[in-house]
Amino acid sequence: MNLRQDLLELTPAALMALANPGFVKRAQKDLAAGMAPALDIDASGTLTATYDDGCLTRLPVGCALRDAQCSCTATAMCRHRVTLVLAWQAQVAATLPPPATDLALDHGQAASDAAWSPAQFDLPSLAAVLPPGVMDQAERLRQDGPVITVSPWAGAASPPGAQLPMCSVRFFARGSIAHARCDCRQGGNCAHVVLAVMAFAQAERLGPLQAPHTLQLRTADAAPDAASGWDTAAQALQADIDALLLSLWLDGGAQPLIAVAARIQALRTRAQVQGWCWIDDTLAELRQLLQARQARSTRFAPLALLDLVVGLWARLQAAAQLARQVAPALPAAQVLGIGVKGEVALDRVRLVSLGAALWGDEREQGATVLWADPDTQSVTVMARQWPREAQAPLPLGERRIAGHPLRQLAASQVVTQRATRSANGTVSVAAQRQHTGLLPLSPRAWDELGAPLRQPDPAALAAHLAGQPPAFTQPRLAAAGVAGGAPAAFHVVQVDALQPARVDWDPITQTLHADLVARDGQGIGLRLLHPHRAAAPDAVDVLARVLDGHYGALRAVAGNVCLQGGALVMQPTALLTDTQAVVPQVHPPVAALPLRSVAAAASTPLLDTLEHLSLLLQQGLRHQHGGDWERVQDQAHCLRLAGYRQAAAQLGQLRAALVPARRPTLLQHVSALAVLVRDLSA
Repeated sequence: MNLRQDLLELTPAALMALANPGFVKRAQKDLAAGMAPALDIDASGTLTATYDDGCLTRLPVGCALRDAQCSCTATAMCRHRVTLVLAWQAQVAATLPPPATDLALDHGQAASDAAWSPAQFDLPSLAAVLPPGVMDQAERLRQDGPVITVSPWAGAASPPGAQLPMCSVRFFARGSIAHARCDCRQGGNCAHVVLAVMAFAQAERLGPLQAPHTLQLRTADAAPDAASGWDTAAQALQADIDALLLSLWLDGGAQPLIAVAARIQALRTRAQVQGWCWIDDTLAELRQLLQARQARSTRFAPLALLDLVVGLWARLQAAAQLARQVAPALPAAQVLGIGVKGEVALDRVRLVSLGAALWGDEREQGATVLWADPDTQSVTVMARQWPREAQAPLPLGERRIAGHPLRQLAASQVVTQRATRSANGTVSVAAQRQHTGLLPLSPRAWDELGAPLRQPDPAALAAHLAGQPPAFTQPRLAAAGVAGGAPAAFHVVQVDALQPARVDWDPITQTLHADLVARDGQGIGLRLLHPHRAAAPDAVDVLARVLDGHYGALRAVAGNVCLQGGALVMQPTALLTDTQAVVPQVHPPVAALPLRSVAAAASTPLLDTLEHLSLLLQQGLRHQHGGDWERVQDQAHCLRLAGYRQAAAQLGQLRAALVPARRPTLLQHVSALAVLVRDLSA
């Protein structure tokens, strides 16, 4: 008897990914009520299920679940296909004697201590079962040298997976490639699955795969240990970008945009020719930040400009060093974004809201909605902007995105069959109701999210952030800059065991400060910061009411978070209580709570130095005068007293680096100083 081992391996979580949670829960409920279909399997292994409602479902060997034949009226996935799999698993477990059952399930969902890898799939065999043209398309994509992160098997709950530049692939059955799931529009049996298999095979040629590994996919005839080099065009482009950054440090970010806009656009064009997606993306954001400063927009923050300029310099430095190494620990292509192109159309996808952020300036106003994909544990953003209306402006919360009011959209789950995602995580969703629907964001909506996006407590989040590589070596994500300040990682953290210790209002910085601490007084807490914004004037009051318990006990918080002096600091975009989800920046107005006003908290020498460097970048080093340089020396003295001797020495020598003889090293001097201070302040 053919036991269809491939179906026995499909766990409920795998079926949810291959179909959707609703169908799986409905199928489990029907089977528990005794509404199982009649099953039959023929000599070829084709499984047929006959249902009481007259529907007939057939699933041949090597056929993806979504491609199974079903006589119901559904045009795509249906509950009958899912029920067939669960009913077959139950029948095998019930009809075989215990030893045989154990043997049958040895490679299935009840077992398996033996690790496996998608590298076991043979490419010639895949060519025989995949649709025509898939292998050729995969080979064309491999020529671009995409960077792929492969994650090994870690038990039935953690199947092997691969993160490609534009999509992710997971392998749910070791015996069938048909059950590999890709989040592109095809859903599986696509070129991305083949690339993932190639990546696993390349990784395992270096030895057993024990942990996630990032590599650049090589062509079939590439030498296994050849360095990628740093050709003349790359060196020239790096030199010209450095020249742009040096001019910003010398003349300041406050200079007229027309002076640098043409240079930025020319450099973007050359970066696109080189295939440097992350460099192009950074230059585009640099222009937007300079434009936002000129327009006096709330999107501009001095520290964000500092981190962007320094991060661009550091990314190019890291890529140049890695490209010259033989077998580097990290591919230079990942740092530069080589092989990351355009947009990818997504399969049917469910997105869970993580809140929203609003902004405005003299001419425009806009919103960014954040989403989590429970399947891939990734964060995407949806951004819109509108001209500011002079007469009777429409409240931002009532603006429509994807056919729905922003206030409703930001507190919902979206299920859509028409979505596209770009390289940096920006997503676009069709507005047609036949393709896109909304579900309320329940208090348990984030429970499906897992690591690394969702962390069980602040201590786990702090440990995760402390172990991350520098941001300038990682892919650029639009969600990192949503808070409006310096770019920071976006995470969800459980705070069930925390309680507000104090909620204060700083009238100088116009910022709400809230400290969440453990009820037992032990462990790491979480500090929430929320500045007042004219685009969302009621957000601070809403957040204060959440912390006061007005909406129930606080369970989880989502937002941009970073480590400052070992402490976790987050600017929240959404909060879940035990009764509802609250998105402060689009929540309806509430009555203000009296807050205790306190003097601004004493800053640290490191944070003061970052603020000072951001001011120097705005004004320009060549425009500093005697009193300005005295303040620089005073700041260096503060660093020295605090024990940061290296940073103090570099800051103290900054003026001397301006002399013409040392001008070529000025960019490296000031950028390395900023990287050092930022690293020390974490």
